[in-house]
Amino acid sequence: MTVIDISASVMQFLLAFVVVAPLLGAVAALLPAPPGLKGKNPDQAVLRHGVTVTGAVLIAAIVLAVGFDHDHPATMQATTDISWIPALDVRIHLGIDGISLPLLLLTALLTFLCALYSYFKLPAGPSPKAFVALVLVLESGTLATFAVLDLLLFFLAFEMVLIPMYFLIARWGGGQRQAAAWKFILYTLLGSVVMLLGILLIGLKSGTFDMVALATDNGRGLTTSVQVIAVLAIGLGLAVKTPMWPLHSWLPDAHTAAPTVGSVLLAGVLLKMGTYGFVRILLPIAPDGMRTFAPYLAAFAVVGIVYGSLACLALARTGAKGDLKRLIAYSSVGHMGFVLLGIATMTPTGVNGALFANIAHGLITGLLFFLVGAIKDRYGTADLDTLAGATGAALYGRAPRLGALLAFAAVASLGLPGLAGFWGEMLTLFGAYSPAEGLSRPAFRTFMAIGAFGTLLTAAYMLIVVRRVCMGEHTPHSRLSPDARAPHAADGPEPSGAAGARPAATTPQLADIQTYEAAAWTPLAALTVLAGLWPAVLLGLTDPAVQKLLAGGKS
Repeated sequence: MTVIDISASVMQFLLAFVVVAPLLGAVAALLPAPPGLKGKNPDQAVLRHGVTVTGAVLIAAIVLAVGFDHDHPATMQATTDISWIPALDVRIHLGIDGISLPLLLLTALLTFLCALYSYFKLPAGPSPKAFVALVLVLESGTLATFAVLDLLLFFLAFEMVLIPMYFLIARWGGGQRQAAAWKFILYTLLGSVVMLLGILLIGLKSGTFDMVALATDNGRGLTTSVQVIAVLAIGLGLAVKTPMWPLHSWLPDAHTAAPTVGSVLLAGVLLKMGTYGFVRILLPIAPDGMRTFAPYLAAFAVVGIVYGSLACLALARTGAKGDLKRLIAYSSVGHMGFVLLGIATMTPTGVNGALFANIAHGLITGLLFFLVGAIKDRYGTADLDTLAGATGAALYGRAPRLGALLAFAAVASLGLPGLAGFWGEMLTLFGAYSPAEGLSRPAFRTFMAIGAFGTLLTAAYMLIVVRRVCMGEHTPHSRLSPDARAPHAADGPEPSGAAGARPAATTPQLADIQTYEAAAWTPLAALTVLAGLWPAVLLGLTDPAVQKLLAGGKS
C-alpha cells in the first residue's frame, strides 16, 4: 500500500536528491549570493539559504515516505544501481527499506529544525557561510550513510561527517572546544581505520561490496574465522561512533563543548550511524561472527547502561558542580546501551526494539539538548548547582513553559509508558529474555535484569534533574550573575504578565519559550507522543525488514 502512487523513476530521483542536494547547497552557501538574494543582511541571507535547502530535503524525504510501498517494507525501494569503479566492482547503489526510511526522515527533520533554530540563534563563531556549509555537508553524509548499499560507499559516507562535526565543535563550541574536537576526531578516525580493514576483508573474500548481495548470501560465502575477524574490526569502528562503553569517553567532552545544534545533530543522528551499521552490515553479512561476539556486545551494553546512569547520578547530586549538557551526554551512553543490547540478542524482537530506541533517542535527546541550550543561553551557565540554587522555584517559577517542556522531555527519556522511550527499552528487554538460538539464555537473562535495573537508575537521575532544575533549591542569595537575570535582547520580550507574577527583586524573570523555539521543538515533542501512543507506525515498517534481514534475505 502506498499513500500516493509515485513512479519508480520519481522515487529514484527523490532519493538521489535527498542525498545530493545538501552537498550542492553547501557549495552554493560558500559562493557569493546573487544581488537579488543578498537582502539587507548577507549573514541572514546565507542562514535563510540553509533553512531553504534543509526544508527542501525534508519535503523530498516526506514525499519519499508517502510514495513508499508500506505493504512491502522489506523490499529495497527507490533503488539506483550504477557502476562507479568497475575494477573494484564499486557501484553507486542507493535504496531504502523499512529499516533505513525512519532514520532518513529523522535526519532530514532534525537538520531542518537545527537550521531553523540557527536562523534566529546562530552560535558565536566565525562566518555564518562556513557554519551553514558544514551543517549541509554533515546532513549529506548522514543521509548517504542510511541510503547507500555498497560497503565502500558506506565507509565514505560514514567518514564524510567527521570533518564537519570537528569544525562545528572546534570553531563554534564553548570552553575546551579544541581539546574536545581533537578527542572526537582521533577516536573516530582510529575506529574507522580498523573498520576499513574489516570491510576490505569482506569484499575481497566474498568478491563483492554489494550489501544486498552479501545480506542475501547471509555469510555462506565467508568462513567463520573471516566473519569473526570482520565483526571484530568493523564492530570496533561502529562501537566508537555508537558509542559503546568503554569507547565512549569522547562523547561527554564533545557534547559539553559543542554548540546547541551540534549537540542535537551529534546525539540525534551521528550516533545512529554506528548502530545502523551493526544492523545493516554485521547481522546479515556475518551472522556467525556476530553470534560469537553477541554475549560480549551485550555485556558491554549493560555495563554502559549502568555506568551512564551512575555517572548521571554523580553529576546530579548537590555540590557536584555537574554540567547539565554533560549529564545528558552521559545519559546517551546508557540509552545507546539499550540499542546495542537489542542488537546483541539477534532476535526480531530485540532488533526491532533497538531500531525503535534509536528513533526515540533521536527525538527525545535532540529535544533535551535544544532545551539545555536554551537554558544555558538564559542563565549564562549549565551548572546544575547554579540552576538549582536560583530562587523563585527555578524554571517553574521563572519560565514555566520551558520548565514544563524540560520535565516532559525528562520523563520521556526515562521511559514513561505512553511516550516513545518506553517501547524501545521494553522490546529490548523482551528480546534479551529469549535470545537467538545458540546464545546463552542464563547470560542474556542476567543482562536483561541488569538492563532493567538501569531503567530504575535512569528514572532516579532524571527525576533528580527535574526536581533541582525545575523546582530549585531555596537559598538566601541567587547565584546568578546580574547579566543572567534579564533575558538577552535576542531572546525577545518577556511573556505578557510575567513581570507582575513575583517581585523582580526576589524572582528575576526569564524569557519563556519564544516563537522560533516553539517552531523548532514542537515537532519533536509531538512525534515523541505519537510514537509512544502509536508504535505500530514505526514497527510496521521495521519488523518485516528485520525478519528478512535475520532470515538471510528471505522474507
